Amino acid sequence: MTRTQIEHPSVMDLARYHLNVSLLGRGYLRADRLRSEVKQRYRLASGSFAARNPHFGPPIQSAGRLKELISNHYLEGRHARPSRKVAWVTSGAPVEFLVALDYHLFYPENHGAICGVRRTAVALSKVAEEQGYSRDICSYARTDLGSVFTGETPVGVIPRPDLLVCCTNICQTVLHWYRVLAEHFDVPLVLIDTPFIYTEATPQAVLFVEKQIEEAMFVAERTAGRSLDARKLRRTMERSAHAVALWAEVMQRGSFRPAPILAFDEFFHMSPIVQMRGQQRTVDYYRLLLAELDNRVQRGIGALADERKRVLWDNLPVWYRLRELSVLLAERGVALVASTYTNAWGELAELVDPDKPLRSMAQIYLHPILNRGTGRKLATMKQMARDFEADGVILHSDRSCKPYSIGQVDERALIAGELGVPALLLEADHNDERAYSEEQAATRLAAFLEVLES
Repeated sequence: MTRTQIEHPSVMDLARYHLNVSLLGRGYLRADRLRSEVKQRYRLASGSFAARNPHFGPPIQSAGRLKELISNHYLEGRHARPSRKVAWVTSGAPVEFLVALDYHLFYPENHGAICGVRRTAVALSKVAEEQGYSRDICSYARTDLGSVFTGETPVGVIPRPDLLVCCTNICQTVLHWYRVLAEHFDVPLVLIDTPFIYTEATPQAVLFVEKQIEEAMFVAERTAGRSLDARKLRRTMERSAHAVALWAEVMQRGSFRPAPILAFDEFFHMSPIVQMRGQQRTVDYYRLLLAELDNRVQRGIGALADERKRVLWDNLPVWYRLRELSVLLAERGVALVASTYTNAWGELAELVDPDKPLRSMAQIYLHPILNRGTGRKLATMKQMARDFEADGVILHSDRSCKPYSIGQVDERALIAGELGVPALLLEADHNDERAYSEEQAATRLAAFLEVLES
């Protein structure tokens, strides 16, 4: 079968998909969640949770739903082909038209984060490095390429793509990364190139991106073998706008004292807004999470047992050290209440306009934090520090994500000088443990916490 031929699923293919996903798979995941919820309620009632985790407040109950939601997403991917077309997309790429065309979306960066949490990223990165890919390349890219070359993954099965969609609004690495994937899988690659925005996007820049998205739609239609329904696209845009607005509300709850949710939690709860935008289940999940957080605020339930200080995080998480970092801060009563990384998925909510999907998508995907000047990022950080009443800032100088880390030395000095709060520059890598020095990190964090508490 050549790339231009369209493979349509048979009745048996569709029946097999619904049996494995809708009936057996979802039923098992739901039962597993219910069992976990019963165990958690017992631990809370018996006090065993508090005994094991004395520095933390009660866990967020919606986390069980989140696990079920993410597991279901990967389950759908496992059984997608040949029943559904699969698109691999970069985290900053427009996806609403793909959702409206019923593509299953796979995000290599999200998968890379799972590999980082599961401590499999280094082994996969080494596979890519043995093929000639330098350690200077983003560890997400090396993790993904290692997984592609070996077929190894902690999520079971990664669906083979029918289409690749790459947007340069996060970095230029994705362009070369996706060219490798396109050659490996021999599938179409759609590139959406976004001009860098120093202040605000010009009408010419918006039109330039709008035309590229329109062309991407044509390629997606041709690959899917169906036409895009304008009404379905509008409904998808509405759901995307609703989910983004709800996510912004979820993060805003961290401004309350005590904070009912930490940025450590948000690093996981952001998964649906990244890889399931435009879907009703994402809206439903954030409604559930927001209702729980509002209940915690009303009852004065904090994410920490004793919140004494509040800190803002800049850049990607250090996925393989999240637990250790969260425990270290919790032991000192320090709440990580906000993050520029999670904020990037909520700050553009007002740009979503379902009545103008093409123009709206062009504006939204032009304005992510990594496609704008460092002055804009600094202004965002300072405003967040004020809104969340941060007593300090931790800037993760990420060896892999150079666009996000540019200017952090100056940002640290300006934040400390203008806001009068301590700012720590923590050197690490979001996925590659080999770039993390335990001793250096411990020393710097200890000194930062001493200043924070003085």
